Parts: sequence; structure tokens; C-alpha cells
Amino acid sequence: MPNLDVIDATAELKLIRFLDDYTPPFKLIGTYRLIDDGVRPEATVTLRAGDQEMHEADLGVGPVDALANVLKKSLGQLFPDIAKVRLLDFNVRLIEGNIGTSSQIEVDIVFSDGKSLWKVSSVDDNVNLASFQALLDGYEYAVFLWGKGSASPGKASASLKRGGAGEGARGKGKTQAKVQSPKSKGKAKAGSKAKASAKAKAKPKAKPKTKPKSK
Repeated sequence: MPNLDVIDATAELKLIRFLDDYTPPFKLIGTYRLIDDGVRPEATVTLRAGDQEMHEADLGVGPVDALANVLKKSLGQLFPDIAKVRLLDFNVRLIEGNIGTSSQIEVDIVFSDGKSLWKVSSVDDNVNLASFQALLDGYEYAVFLWGKGSASPGKASASLKRGGAGEGARGKGKTQAKVQSPKSKGKAKAGSKAKASAKAKAKPKAKPKTKPKSK
């Protein structure tokens, strides 16, 4: 039976980005460029991963498809498995419907790599920008999910509730340092008694005081 639980990737990304040992696998340089003539939209992006910079352009059947294609084209150079990631669902809804076409909108996208399902959400005034931000988060979570990030998927919430991964590790180390086995305690006591006995033997005896003779 396949696992149909959809991970809230937006919530998890917000948490793991607070962890000191997490480094995003890639970074957007500037912003995207989109040319949409209503026939064959073209998107261009520049990404940086480590010391490598990737500038790519690609086409799509629509603006969101063009943005998704160019991101996968860029990231595929470093993360070949990104080609397996598919967009299963795409929803757009108005948050403030009374403002009309200038209202804020929320974009929800469901992703899958064939093994897991995760969902990201993004809010903006511009539907293309909201979609692009959701795509960025969706692909970042894919890399994180595959273990290429430094934290473990699904454990970020628990680590932060315990006070953070770093604090938990430091606290554990302190506890282990204080605990001693019964054998080690016995050896420590025996060693202390031996040292005390050696000191007693080495200490010279005081000479008895003599009373002066009376004349």
C-alpha cells in the first residue's frame, strides 16, 4: 500500500531553515525573467550551488510550466534525480476576493518523486511570482528529502521542540559525563584510599617534646 500522506513542506522548510547545520542546496541569483506571448512562454533563471553558477532558459506550454522547466533544467546538472519530481496538483485561490484582480492570491502545489508526496504554499500579489516561489520551495524540499541536506526529514519539528539539535547533543554529552558505572566508582574509591595511605606513610613523625631538666 503506497504512503498517501502529504507532507507539509512549507511548514518543515520554515523550521529546518532555523537549524544551524542546515545549508540550502541552491540559491537564486536575482529573480526570474518571463516572456509570455500567450503561445510559447520562455523563462530564464540564474542559480548558484556552492561555487557553481547556472544560467538557463527554457520554454513551457504556460508561464508556470516554463518556470518549472527552467528550474529543473538548472538543478538537474547537480541533482539528476530532480527529473523524477512531478507536479501533481496546482491550485490558485484569492485571499481577499473583494479587491478583484489586484488581490493577494495563494498558490498550492503538490509534488511527488514517485515515493513521497509533499505540498508547498506561497502568497503574493503576482500569480507568477507566487508560483515561482512555490516551485523553488518544492524543489529545495525534494533535495532535502533525499538526504542531501544536513538535517533529517520529518525530525525538524521534534528537534526544535527539544531545544534544537545542537542543545540536545550538548545536554546528552553532559549527562553521560556525570554518570559512572559501579566498577569505576569502586576503582575511584580504592585509588583515593591508596593515595591517602601513601601520604600517611611518607609524612615524618613528629618528635616528642622534652621537658627541660630542673636544676
